Amino acid sequence: MRIPKHIGIIPDGNRRWAKCAGLQKKDGYTHGLKPGLDLLRLAKDAGIQEITYYGFTTDNCGRPPEQVKAFSKACVDAVNLIASEPVSLLVVGDKDASTFPNELLPYTTRTDFNGGGTRVNFLVNYGWEWDLAGLDHPGRNRRNICRELHSHDISRVDLVIRWGGMRRLSGFLPVQSVYADFFVVDRLWPDFQAEDFAQALQWYQKQDVTLGG
Repeated sequence: MRIPKHIGIIPDGNRRWAKCAGLQKKDGYTHGLKPGLDLLRLAKDAGIQEITYYGFTTDNCGRPPEQVKAFSKACVDAVNLIASEPVSLLVVGDKDASTFPNELLPYTTRTDFNGGGTRVNFLVNYGWEWDLAGLDHPGRNRRNICRELHSHDISRVDLVIRWGGMRRLSGFLPVQSVYADFFVVDRLWPDFQAEDFAQALQWYQKQDVTLGG
């Protein structure tokens, strides 16, 4: 079985799930914590070397304040849960902005927890324009592009999996995802099932990965 080295996770559908459950939109985010941890363990067992979670973006911060507070707290809780696993963890995002949670500042340098293991990246207050801002200077060349990204410690993504049925990247790591295969799960993220991940890996087997060659 051909296993992608690096998978990207877009955990969409929290607000829609909350609405369907008769809850306020802000209440959906906490229900996405357990799926994230379950997925990490499945990825480790499958031999995935690196996984990147899409937490929240700079654009998301334009939502109502109660939602911003809720998804920010959910990201803090998620990162703390991940840090309890054997991982090499890094949080990437605009840490100089007021919308970046102070609790996550210690994680903005890659750190091994519990002996290290799967490389886990968590995008918090991330914006693609912010990420690419370092590329806009004289003397830039293609060889140096990846080193000049704010997300330079995140490797090329092989497979992006998005829950919630939407078929868009929403600004997810535009450079690293340039040759990524894209699998969509219609199920909303809080309803995550192990079979979602299994189906994504099975689908990946059928893709002709040429990287443009």
